[in-house]
Amino acid sequence: MTLTNPPRSALFVPANRPERIPKALASGADIVIVDLEDAVAPAVKPMARRALGDFLETASPGTVWVRINAADTDDFLEDLALCRDRPGIAGLVVPKAESTRSLAQVEALGYPMIPLIESAKGLDHLGKLARVEGVVQLSFGALDLSLDLGIEPGSEGGNGMLDQARYQIILQSRLAGLAAPIETVHPEFRDMGVIQRAARRAVEMGFAGMLCIHPSQVTVVNDTFLPTADQLAWAKRVIAAAEQDAGAGQIDGQMIDAPVMARARRLVASADRG
Repeated sequence: MTLTNPPRSALFVPANRPERIPKALASGADIVIVDLEDAVAPAVKPMARRALGDFLETASPGTVWVRINAADTDDFLEDLALCRDRPGIAGLVVPKAESTRSLAQVEALGYPMIPLIESAKGLDHLGKLARVEGVVQLSFGALDLSLDLGIEPGSEGGNGMLDQARYQIILQSRLAGLAAPIETVHPEFRDMGVIQRAARRAVEMGFAGMLCIHPSQVTVVNDTFLPTADQLAWAKRVIAAAEQDAGAGQIDGQMIDAPVMARARRLVASADRG
């Protein structure tokens, strides 16, 4: 099971606010994730499941993804029961992923899965988790991971530690043949310059997209995960030069060898997503 077009933007919307789902779907986000977990207080989770069930009764096939509750919670099995045989669900986001056994329970429903790495145990088992049948992409939760590892959020040292986790997630995604992973959420939703810089850094590190918590983040994230005008112009010049010269040509003082050509084609292909 593979993703042909990994999402640039994945927008969360609380399951207990079903009136927000159509707005999220109209935001331009590549995928919308209806959240039964962190965005929903424990006391209202049953109501949230009912609201999501009502929405799914009339939803078109593959309309939304759903973030279920973690495997060590009382809500896990109830969420799985809710999601069984629901054509409106495109896939499931699995929080606090730590064991292949729990992912196999989720996979039995037949949906694509995006596990979230949010603990030391999840990082330790990352290679195995990435290879579970049905997993198509990885992501992580910086806040939960920071809490588990004792990282000071927003600090220079803490950010350095999180980058180590990012490296492992990108590496294991590649080794498992998955789509490039999705960057964690950023709490800022007013200053889009902050979001643009965070998304740009994620692009540079090799992420395919970014989790979003507010519709205002979506357009900036989508645009940032597309090639810039300069990158696209360079890629097209490389491809044109290579087509004119069967040998190893040059452009902008750079030899056009196989890796350069592959990067150029990848940039052009990714631009088509816009």
